[in-house]
Amino acid sequence: MACTTILVGKDASYDGSTIIARNEDSANGEFNPKRFIVVRPSEQPRHYRSVLSHVEVDLPDNPLQYTAVPNADTKEGIWGEAGVNEANVAMSATETLTTNERVLGADPFVELTPAKGKPGEDGYEPETPGGIGEEDFLTLVLPYIKTAREGVKRLGSLLEQFGTYEMNGVAFSDSHEIWWLETVGGHHWIAKRVPDEAYVTMPNQLGIDEFDLDDALEDQESHMCSADLAEFIEHNHLDLAVESTSPFNPRDAFGSHSDSDHVYNTPRAWYMQRFLNPYDEVWDGKNADHTPESNDIPWARQPERKITIEDVKYVLSSHYQGTPFDPYGHLGDEHTRHMYRTIGINRQSQLSVMQIRPYRPQSNRAIQWIAYGSNPFNTLVPFFPNVDTTPKYFEDTTTRVTSENFYWENRIIAALCDAAFSDTANAVERYQEKTGGMAHRLIAATDEQVSRLGGENEAKAKQLEDEFEADNLDGDVEPLEPDQIIEVVRDQEVRDVLAAANQTMADQIKEETDKLLDTVLYITSMKMKNGFNRSDN
Repeated sequence: MACTTILVGKDASYDGSTIIARNEDSANGEFNPKRFIVVRPSEQPRHYRSVLSHVEVDLPDNPLQYTAVPNADTKEGIWGEAGVNEANVAMSATETLTTNERVLGADPFVELTPAKGKPGEDGYEPETPGGIGEEDFLTLVLPYIKTAREGVKRLGSLLEQFGTYEMNGVAFSDSHEIWWLETVGGHHWIAKRVPDEAYVTMPNQLGIDEFDLDDALEDQESHMCSADLAEFIEHNHLDLAVESTSPFNPRDAFGSHSDSDHVYNTPRAWYMQRFLNPYDEVWDGKNADHTPESNDIPWARQPERKITIEDVKYVLSSHYQGTPFDPYGHLGDEHTRHMYRTIGINRQSQLSVMQIRPYRPQSNRAIQWIAYGSNPFNTLVPFFPNVDTTPKYFEDTTTRVTSENFYWENRIIAALCDAAFSDTANAVERYQEKTGGMAHRLIAATDEQVSRLGGENEAKAKQLEDEFEADNLDGDVEPLEPDQIIEVVRDQEVRDVLAAANQTMADQIKEETDKLLDTVLYITSMKMKNGFNRSDN
């Protein structure tokens, strides 16, 4: 799968939230219709079997409830992709990464080997299952973790035990920190804590460019890795540093160095950082500090101003506006306008932006923003994930085209608008601005409604907070132990309020999306080539 990720540390975000976001893009020539669902503990499997790799995993008997954005067509498995559990931990899985031949020679992928022959026949060889991958990660990890750090440890353990058949990057967040894990070959992995004051840009290539191995193997304050990583690096001559230096550079050691990166990957990191740090360096022209084809664009960077939800949506919808590389633009020429793979692409499946807000009570601090389809033409919709059900307009995605669910309605709008970009751009921008304003108003109104509930829920939270011995963590208005968070989040009265807010949001979005479809259909129909300027009346 091809995707683009951005991670925003709490001191880099506009409101002190941790924010993790990722476009899920389908493979070339494919569309993957998506659903937004809640998975209850009773619906979580206790024995899991992957559709693609046939690996089988026994799962614990005490899963948490969580949200997911699975495929509508499950013939290739669940592909849960992104969600928040009731410990207010978010997970995004996965960003497909690149690697190199030396890594795969040292630790090959664990791939499915089909059976040869039939049982009882001479020469019969039974099937050998493959490892775990993007199809499986969310289902195997998110229901069983209570902090972002626990997410790294659980996934790392599963990778070491079962292996993987692909290179992937995975994000975990809670209200205090964000962790980014990258797989290395079949069984190895590294993970790094995102600096609070920084954001991270991740196209489809291994990204971490500085790594403290000593910290990862000892204190694990900001780094973690598979237990034998130091020996793995040394034995296979993977460290490419000219001199013995620290920190270690995983991008050089484990990543790709191909010409195709300069078309497919590095331009995306370049554009995101160009937008978020426009004045820190020269981005364009012969004297640019970094170009779309630079190999040394930083993994993490402090922004020039605080990053908003709208900034996240903008960069993840980018088609290189304002540059010669914009396929809808007027700069450059036909060659430059199709030179690089854009971020906002036709085969986007879904975008999830998980925001964990430390200034809100635990019961309603998590928000999962959702968009379906091609990002330049859609809108981002906020939902409170700690509910029992999701709105049908977002959940009941069919495998056939219809305007009655959000996924396919966005697909239709994008196809119409792409063919008449300049004529429909104003209508799309008005739609995005209006629905964005509606979203923020609804969040504020719901927060106020939850605050007015008070009563037993507020008293219980206050009692749990008083029992929590740790210092007030990072300005957290309701610092609780993970099990206490779960207890508060399960308050049914609050869940009902949040579910009602989600439904209101879905109803309003459907109304505005229907209007946009009407508008762009009219605009594009009036420009059909078989039109004639004489009236039939």
